[in-house]
Amino acid sequence: MKVLVIGGTLFIGRLLVEELVKGGHDVAVLHRKPKHDYGRKVENIMADRNDVDSLREALSGRRFDVVFDNAYDWERGTTAAQVEATVKLVGDRISRYIFLSSVAAYGDGLNHKESDPLAPDYHVDPYVRHKATTERLLFRMHSHTGLPVVTFRPPFVYGPNNPFYREAFFWDRLRAGRPVVIPGDGHRLMQFAYVHDLVHAMMRSMEEPRAAGEAFNIGDTKPLTQVEVVEKMAKVAGADVALARVPRDVIVSLGGSVMEEPYYFGEYFDLPPITMNIGKVTRMLKMKLTPFEVGLKETYRWYTRNHKPRTSGFEFDDKLLALAKTGSPASV
Repeated sequence: MKVLVIGGTLFIGRLLVEELVKGGHDVAVLHRKPKHDYGRKVENIMADRNDVDSLREALSGRRFDVVFDNAYDWERGTTAAQVEATVKLVGDRISRYIFLSSVAAYGDGLNHKESDPLAPDYHVDPYVRHKATTERLLFRMHSHTGLPVVTFRPPFVYGPNNPFYREAFFWDRLRAGRPVVIPGDGHRLMQFAYVHDLVHAMMRSMEEPRAAGEAFNIGDTKPLTQVEVVEKMAKVAGADVALARVPRDVIVSLGGSVMEEPYYFGEYFDLPPITMNIGKVTRMLKMKLTPFEVGLKETYRWYTRNHKPRTSGFEFDDKLLALAKTGSPASV
């Protein structure tokens, strides 16, 4: 098949492109740079997917069988209107338009099914709002025009080549023999999706006839507490771990951040929980999901081969640990 991947140079998109090429597909990558590092086997299309004129010029005269829309602009946001423009520009001959959404599209809450309502158009968080409104738009287009859309709603995606400072955040500290700060009581739930499972499911949805017009939750079937996540990461690394509990308000008052340095629990990892029921994706796409421990082992193997042991950059941790040790409003 002739396949267009929008946003195909980082993490999920990179693995997707590699697997599509292995599968014998004719692949083009659309991104904002004049070249990529895939070589001649993958066509390079330079365009800003948020700019309709840029897209129109880049896609003029081209035809694709399948489009994977993975790109989200974290600085400017990517709106439903911008995705709609992309859909209209790729034409009406596609057999699938596969959109990477997020568990965040639900807004909040636990144990969501795919049929649950998504967050409202007025949600305060732009990322949540954009993902939810875009999905609603795409499914309206499916209803009105037959657009063969498929959407995926993963939670935290992990695995080899993760560019976000997440798994590596904990392994850096564990390898250095340092305690790990736990925000609050450590009972917040987290749910994960292994990047290989997500890519496998996206590719299966290309050819499964029943997938058109469907949304899929994808991830581990069992959410974990933050403490359980850290303990499993320690086990994979063969390390003992000491947990230092520090109230969130103390962490925030000292400058701790979820989205930028100084991180205190990995990048974007300490969020109010949103969890999903998993099952539809395994039934309809005939998926066998990778157990978290197995995916973590593969990720840790990649990490040890690509990261030198970290010996500095723990100053904010030390500030929090000092509070815990002195009996301030924190406990080890």
